[in-house]
Amino acid sequence: MTHPRQLISNGNPMEEIVGFSRAVRVGPYIAVGGTAPVDSAGKTVGPGDVFAQTTQCFKIIEAALEQAGSGLHDIVRTRVILTDIDNWKPAIEARKTYCRDARPVDTIMAVTRFVNPEWLVEIEVDAVVAD
Repeated sequence: MTHPRQLISNGNPMEEIVGFSRAVRVGPYIAVGGTAPVDSAGKTVGPGDVFAQTTQCFKIIEAALEQAGSGLHDIVRTRVILTDIDNWKPAIEARKTYCRDARPVDTIMAVTRFVNPEWLVEIEVDAVVAD
């Protein structure tokens, strides 16, 4: 059985420049790529505030999942990527707001930096749409 490939965009100009999609749905599977804490103009939301940045990431993720015909309830995995692992508590407090009901598996990790030094966190999620 062949499943159509649905590319989800949120209008970020970097999607075309770099050649990526905010999310991709193939059959019941949805992958949402590294989501940065930016507003519709590409400006960083909540500089210096991990909780605010994580919240913004999840707002973008929620919109992408809805565009793919899904929602937060279908998330099965989250990846919280931080520039400072000591910021895990505020990031997880924000994550809980969006993932409390689905209770997906989670990975928390730290990297040296992101493309934009104002970003303290990026989030990735995988979702599976139940039949």
